[in-house]
Amino acid sequence: MLSDDARTLLHTAVPTAAVGAVAAIVSGVVAGGKGAIGAIAATVVVILFMGIGFVILQRTARSLPHLFQMMGLALYTTQILLLFVFVAVFKNTTLFNPRAFAITIVAATLAWIAAQTRAHMKAKILYVEPESTKRGKGEKPENTGPSS
Repeated sequence: MLSDDARTLLHTAVPTAAVGAVAAIVSGVVAGGKGAIGAIAATVVVILFMGIGFVILQRTARSLPHLFQMMGLALYTTQILLLFVFVAVFKNTTLFNPRAFAITIVAATLAWIAAQTRAHMKAKILYVEPESTKRGKGEKPENTGPSS
């Protein structure tokens, strides 16, 4: 993983974890210990799902850049559907409070998306590949375009 990717992942996971911590505190106060456990479980699920998706998307961008947009749309759709499946599977659980789990999944997912958007907007992404330094000092670049 490149340092830019690691930095983006850090800038998205930390705010998501902070939202999860707030949700755990609020859920603990409102629904007791099972509410806090549900919020923590939901935060872990969101960070894992979204983090794995981010890594997959970055690898796709490097190896198959022409599939990047399609892969991103497919990936985010799949992630949202899988999060709905998690909520549906655990709706009647007694391990933790399912309402706290569901609300925290939504809040943590929104926090992840907002943080990832902010990290992308703040990133200094080159739109053009920098010119290589193969030329010696003082040499003129080759004229590769049509001559007039």
